[in-house]
Amino acid sequence: MASGFFAILDDIAFLMDDVALATKVATQKTAGILGDDLAVNAEKATGFLSERELPVLWAITKGSLINKLIIVPIALLLNVFFPVAITYILLLGGIYLAYEGVEKIIEYFFHAAEKGHAVIPDNTPKSDALNADNEKAKIKSAVTTDFILSIEIVIIALGSVLDDTLTIQILTVSVVAFLATVGVYGIVALIVRTDDAGYKLIKKSKDKGFFSKLGHLLVNALPVIIKVLGAVGTVALLLVSGGIFVHNIHYLHELFPKLPSTIKDLALGLIVGLIAFLMVISFKKVLSLVKK
Repeated sequence: MASGFFAILDDIAFLMDDVALATKVATQKTAGILGDDLAVNAEKATGFLSERELPVLWAITKGSLINKLIIVPIALLLNVFFPVAITYILLLGGIYLAYEGVEKIIEYFFHAAEKGHAVIPDNTPKSDALNADNEKAKIKSAVTTDFILSIEIVIIALGSVLDDTLTIQILTVSVVAFLATVGVYGIVALIVRTDDAGYKLIKKSKDKGFFSKLGHLLVNALPVIIKVLGAVGTVALLLVSGGIFVHNIHYLHELFPKLPSTIKDLALGLIVGLIAFLMVISFKKVLSLVKK
């Protein structure tokens, strides 16, 4: 009986070794999309009062975990019973990401209002309601974008273990999905609290010496980091969407073979995003005319 128990432990150890190796490979393959996920969500988790940043980020993180709990089992089931559906889901997600990327570009160039890192509102009930609505809107947008990016992460992770057993597939994809959420939003939390760390250093050092300079550096660096991440996040949306079309549509994959993949992905993301944006605008105008 003891030998049987130790045999089970050996089997578990071998399984964990296989899962660890598969997870390492899957993580390497999803590194690019995880970087895009970080850039996109860091930009979405900012623009709030300092005391609201972490609660908003926690709400987005919970939404991301729920996304993974939905996506992982569905992806595994579809891969077994209806694998072609995964391609169509990816393409729909790619259209959404392209639309959001183009929408951000158009808003940047054609809307004069700028959003600060921590806008101080007045203390009226109307202002509080507007800020609450703004929080809900940004959380919803962030969770929706995370859902699309999570599909891409899960599918790539699953694709790296298709030749393994179902048990290894389930464990590997689950581990990668969990690490993606914890890793990405953990780093985002550190980024959005950089200025608070800087203020504390300035206060404790009484605005003198090395720690004071470091504090000022952190405070001054955050707006720059946010702007850079906003730009990178927008480009990431277009690159990811373009990559989805190239990898899943044979004609596009063979089109312009000598063109660098980054330029090709970006161009496709822009084109599809612009078409989607124009269609959404046209639909809204038609809808408003019908209501009148």
